[in-house]
Amino acid sequence: MTIATIREAKRLADYQPPSFLISKTDLIFELAPRNTRVTSTLTFQRSQAGAMILDGQQLNLISLSLNGQLLTPEQYSLNDERLEIANPGEQGVLEVITELNPEENSALEGLYLAEGVYCTQCEAEGFRRITYYPDRPDVLSVFTTTIIVDSTQLPFLLSNGNKLSETLLADGRTKTTWQDPFPKPAYLFALVAGDFDCLTEPFTTASGRQISLEFYVQKGALSRSQFAMAALKRAMRWDEQRFGLEYDLDRYMVVAVDFFNMGAMENKGLNIFNSKYVLADERCATDQDFFNIESIIGHEYFHNWTGNRVTCRDWFQLSLKEGLTVFRDQEFSADMGSATLNRIDAVKLIRTAQFAEDASPMAHPIRPAQVLEMNNFYTVTVYDKGAEVIRMLQTLLGKAGFNAGLACYLDRHDGQAVTCDDYVQAMQDANGVDLSQFRRWYSQSGTPVLTVKEHYDSTKACLTLTLSQYTPATTDQAIKQPLVIPVSIELIYPNSDQRQQQLLVLSESEQVFSIEHCVEQPLVVWLEDFSAPVKLVTDYDARSLLAIAGRATNGFARWDAMQQYWSLLIKQAVAANVMPILPVELVELFKQWLQQPLADLALTAELLTLPEFDSLVEQYAEIPVDPLLQTLTFLTKQLANILSAEFANCYLQLGKVDYVYEERGVALRALKARCLHYLAWTAQGEDWVKQHYTSADNMTDLLAALKASQDAGLTCSEALLADFAERFQHNVQVMDKYFNLVAATPTEAVFEQLEHLTEHPLFSWKNPNRVRAVFGAFSVRNPLQFHRADGRGYQLLAQVVGRLDAINPQLAARLITPLLSWQRYDPLRQQILLGLLQKLALQPALSNDVYEKVSKSLL
Repeated sequence: MTIATIREAKRLADYQPPSFLISKTDLIFELAPRNTRVTSTLTFQRSQAGAMILDGQQLNLISLSLNGQLLTPEQYSLNDERLEIANPGEQGVLEVITELNPEENSALEGLYLAEGVYCTQCEAEGFRRITYYPDRPDVLSVFTTTIIVDSTQLPFLLSNGNKLSETLLADGRTKTTWQDPFPKPAYLFALVAGDFDCLTEPFTTASGRQISLEFYVQKGALSRSQFAMAALKRAMRWDEQRFGLEYDLDRYMVVAVDFFNMGAMENKGLNIFNSKYVLADERCATDQDFFNIESIIGHEYFHNWTGNRVTCRDWFQLSLKEGLTVFRDQEFSADMGSATLNRIDAVKLIRTAQFAEDASPMAHPIRPAQVLEMNNFYTVTVYDKGAEVIRMLQTLLGKAGFNAGLACYLDRHDGQAVTCDDYVQAMQDANGVDLSQFRRWYSQSGTPVLTVKEHYDSTKACLTLTLSQYTPATTDQAIKQPLVIPVSIELIYPNSDQRQQQLLVLSESEQVFSIEHCVEQPLVVWLEDFSAPVKLVTDYDARSLLAIAGRATNGFARWDAMQQYWSLLIKQAVAANVMPILPVELVELFKQWLQQPLADLALTAELLTLPEFDSLVEQYAEIPVDPLLQTLTFLTKQLANILSAEFANCYLQLGKVDYVYEERGVALRALKARCLHYLAWTAQGEDWVKQHYTSADNMTDLLAALKASQDAGLTCSEALLADFAERFQHNVQVMDKYFNLVAATPTEAVFEQLEHLTEHPLFSWKNPNRVRAVFGAFSVRNPLQFHRADGRGYQLLAQVVGRLDAINPQLAARLITPLLSWQRYDPLRQQILLGLLQKLALQPALSNDVYEKVSKSLL
């Protein structure tokens, strides 16, 4: 099928500057559920030849006036996508009055009403659903926003910037006006009107300015916002100390809502958050939840400079702000907790979701060349591979050089909308280096394959390392060029404690590096700390990998060696069609870690963890679904039974501490959970799990018991889940965890259970959190049932996507991703998936969001 050519894509090469700029945007919202009226007054100036183009979707145009004169329909042209005025003059004032229906806006883009709260989401192109406007990031304007509504029902009326006034009108309505003094594009506009509890605390900046920090949360949830408040203060102080960046407004507001497509949004001065990334206490949130909240609070705050003060010229430059800010939030999280664990988590995401995306029909560079629906490029490639590209710059330039480059970039472009090239140029100018070849990372898609070979000459005491790179063709690009790849290595000498770190920079298809004065042949730890987002091909044998896992200086390298060890063992077993037997060396190493855990208990837990299914599949052109899942289960049982005494002793010796979210406690709970995971597979599994569940005083331990019982297929699993649902039936954030667990049920019964979940009182097809908790969890966390050979799992997800497309296209397009790589499965699964995608492609009125992904997968 070639349906991808039917709808016109937008191309980076076609970018043209706007014909008109908007210096002032004055907005008046008269809020009403079905007929909100928006009066937009735009002060404009011509910037180059051309008509005035105003984007608009799903709007009812009431009137249009230019310089005080009402325009007739003959003086402008209007269609479903835009309003055009051929010659409005060189400058002037345009007034646009529109009406819209927030109550019926289930797509959650633009202005919508959900659970009694008016809320906006304008990135990427949602502002055009509020009023006619040049809805593009390179049009920056000073916004003044007035909200008029009955404040007895909606006491908090919020928008960007600083509050100018609040007055009571003669008709009893309240009129509140806000102004953001910093020019911004329309995608950073925000409005919220609702009834909340509010937590307010002061913050003093490094220069002595007093800032009011305000969290607006659902009624009764105030105490669960205190951790997020503390995390915000830590992020603000960290950005001052690490990069010298200080907050610029008088108040910083965060609103938590339950109906939200994304995790959070960095609107200037008024961040809107998904409630799951704000509300937390030990009773309802896990250690991972606390980590996510701190990370995302930091991410959105850091956008104030890397995204708001300096923004994107066009949406193809999205990684300019997102890749950079993900890198910044990763550095923040590393400083707040375990740098090793943070790095492991980041690399897991790259090696599963991002490498899979590179190998899929949706492959694209971190700066895409073309797009049909911009929402589809809020991807792990743009965000997380983008962050790895930023990290490589820091590796190449050093922290001081990187900081100098960032300072140059922000100083040079403050208040501007710029490109990825502008960013790299600032790094280049600040450090006096040539980064022209490095720029290829922005325009070249795919995962490079790094092949390394070693030769040791004992007579010359010289180690020769030959490095070569190759990037396979992707669906969007056939020809690839050599990239600049920083390769960090450590040399470990077998008969001494001598260590040597070195950075090799590969810039050609093949290069040879020589390291002299090696008194014996060292063991080379390749790609230490994952210094580049590449696939590594080495001639490591199992013994070498276990040696690295036991001796490497870098914690990530130790974990990585264990993951490579398991991948090698499993691949050999699958190829031979046998179940692997655990080598004595591996068992002895596990015993050592269990009897004498490392100082970093959380790293010990990671070292004891088998690879996930999603990471293993990246080794295969055709994914052997059933053999992989069977082998993982077999290895888990084997480890559990051989080392049952050691897992039990380690679990008991760790003891228990009162719950506090701090590094030591997090690590202790992680290692206990890992031991419990294996103990659940032993003959006494039921006893271990029940004891852990009944003694748990926090959500982390409760979920550890529930997951262990489910993974091991224990008979107590159903009863424990029922008890959990009964205890937390009124807490939607916790019930999402319950939905997740049910969706991961590894038996055929899951299909009936999923149907029952859609009838649960808390479930709503219009709520992205509920849908993701059920069907997102099923497709990602339940490979055994999702990848069933009879296609039942695929059919269910395809039906869900088809239904959701009419309700929330963004959500539907994100859920469809696991179906797109159909060509990587066996012929039977391919046939099933192909048929489902073809059926979706023919669905009437298919959104651009889903259409783009389906059509690309069918090319």
